[in-house]
Amino acid sequence: MKTRFFLLATLLYICQAASAAVPSLSLIPLPEHMEQCDGTSSFAKKFTIRLDSKASAEVEAVVSRFSHEFCTATAMDVQRTKKSSATMTLSLDAALASEAYTLEVAGGKVRISAAQPAGFFYALQTFKQLFPRSVMAGQPCTDIKTVWTVPDVRISDAPRFAWRGFMLDEGRHFYGKEAIKRVLDLMSVYKMNRFHWHLTEDQGWRVEIKKYPRLTEVGAWRNSKVLGWGDVKPDGQRYGGFYTHEDVKEIVAYAAARFIEIVPEVDIPGHSQAAVAAYPEFLACDPEQPHEVWLWQGVSADVINVAEPRAVQFACDVIDELAALFPFGYIHLGGDECPTDKWERNALCQARLKEIGSEKYRDLQIDFYHKLQQHIARQPLEKQRKLIFWNEVLHGNTQPLGKDIAIMAWIGADGAARDAAGRGFNTILSPQIPYYINRRQSPLATEPRSQGHGTETVEAVYNYVPAKDVPADLQAKYLGVQANFWTEWVEDAATVEYLMMPRLAAVAEAGWTPQPRRSYPDFLNRLQGEAELYELMGVSYGKHVFE
Repeated sequence: MKTRFFLLATLLYICQAASAAVPSLSLIPLPEHMEQCDGTSSFAKKFTIRLDSKASAEVEAVVSRFSHEFCTATAMDVQRTKKSSATMTLSLDAALASEAYTLEVAGGKVRISAAQPAGFFYALQTFKQLFPRSVMAGQPCTDIKTVWTVPDVRISDAPRFAWRGFMLDEGRHFYGKEAIKRVLDLMSVYKMNRFHWHLTEDQGWRVEIKKYPRLTEVGAWRNSKVLGWGDVKPDGQRYGGFYTHEDVKEIVAYAAARFIEIVPEVDIPGHSQAAVAAYPEFLACDPEQPHEVWLWQGVSADVINVAEPRAVQFACDVIDELAALFPFGYIHLGGDECPTDKWERNALCQARLKEIGSEKYRDLQIDFYHKLQQHIARQPLEKQRKLIFWNEVLHGNTQPLGKDIAIMAWIGADGAARDAAGRGFNTILSPQIPYYINRRQSPLATEPRSQGHGTETVEAVYNYVPAKDVPADLQAKYLGVQANFWTEWVEDAATVEYLMMPRLAAVAEAGWTPQPRRSYPDFLNRLQGEAELYELMGVSYGKHVFE
């Protein structure tokens, strides 16, 4: 009996010791299903990869990029093989959804299954998260390692929402290609897949449109870097910038390699003073008056004349160039905060309102959009795009637009999204509070100048529950979630990063992880290691939640 007791005690001690030796998992976003096993797997010197023989060229590209980055970070000799003894085996499984994957690490072997390239990409991102943060950062480890040890796991994973987005406003301030690539890198760490690029504003037009060169010759530049507000006055500095077609193509390719679709936004007919300043002769409601790129924050009344045929043609031409530059499914046309004052005093607008049989000037905006939709429908299928609008368009008669649009709900987001879904529109949740992550994330006096009172903390962002209590018959209309970053007060890319991170990770988990699995204390615990990742990536970030 004593011998039997001693053996049981010894086995218990061994199991406890083995369990204590297993590294903890700090995956963000948390997978749909995950089981951490008791053991570990070790990898040394040589790492071989066997890919399904029926894999597409796009899957091949995913694996090739992973191989290069993994080799750089670990110094292992990463090679492709056809042998069944490969360290990592990637297999096609047509039964899985397009972004889903399975990942198993056990006994020094890695097995991944997916149906589409995105699934393989996300599986490999998760695999890299099992390692020290230097691997995700793509940086060689400062410690000389001959053996890399990771926990054994079984993961079956797929995102909750198809749309997991982040919007950056460059109309107010311009940051440049390298800053945008860093944003895309951070998004890809957390499996986000939509970059909403707000490219035009009253204060600047940031994308080259070859048919209308004055949009960037005039509209991309203003006479102040600082935007006036209250006691802050314009500084008189010549300021601006824009992206050429070549720049856009480079960024589009960079995003596509990370399975991020770019949604370009040209905000029309409101928030358009920069465009009006470039072509006042046919865009302005009062072309006889002087027009300049705006130097102030807030909402300008200088909107596009939606009843002028040349203005409609202008918008159609811009959409055509955007469709050629951005080979993805959506274009965002804004639609928010559009004053009707100048339409009410314009003869063409007054006449058009009578023609459509309305007394609401807001319906001129919907009429304008309907004309653009008709133009898009006449294009070849590969040039057609679906349109997205901010939820203010719900205030007009949206019936002419049909059901094939998406509503981005920001103001009164939950109610607006429910309204949009009830009318048959797809909707994206982007609540101003708390998903506007340009707002201060702490009340500390050391925070950079920005909007808000510091109440949009990491915890507040994380604890927002998307699609809460939405009836089952409307849930299919909810495409997903998106964080927004408006830049009235933010003049440099480092401050953008500081305010983004780590709140972007909180939004990403809301978009990916099933709500019942989400817990802020657990997220906060997993988040602690991300400070090292941000440091390795050279990213500025808010440090309030890191111990």
